[in-house]
Amino acid sequence: MRNSVKRPPTPDPEEEYDDQDSQPSLQEIINIKFIESGEKERLKELLRERLIECGWKDEMKSLCRSLTRKKGRNNVTVDDLVHLITPKGRAAVPDSVKAELLQRIRSFLQSTAL
Repeated sequence: MRNSVKRPPTPDPEEEYDDQDSQPSLQEIINIKFIESGEKERLKELLRERLIECGWKDEMKSLCRSLTRKKGRNNVTVDDLVHLITPKGRAAVPDSVKAELLQRIRSFLQSTAL
């Protein structure tokens, strides 16, 4: 039987049962705590604000427009833009924004007894 290109193969029911018995990883536990507490949404909103304040959002918008003009509006897909912009966007995030988010994450983890 050939697997679909768009979705992973259906797991074996016995394997799925074994996975349910295992304990969640530390990363999964932390992610759950972030979501349940609402801290994940607060961090995302803080990131949005900081990226707008420093001009990152406008810079990425300008880059997308220039790529669209260069290739032609009908010859560019969203996937093309994401593929081209993602590395540049990640590299363009100011270190101060990264440091602030990292500090907030550390503070949250210290305040949550894991």
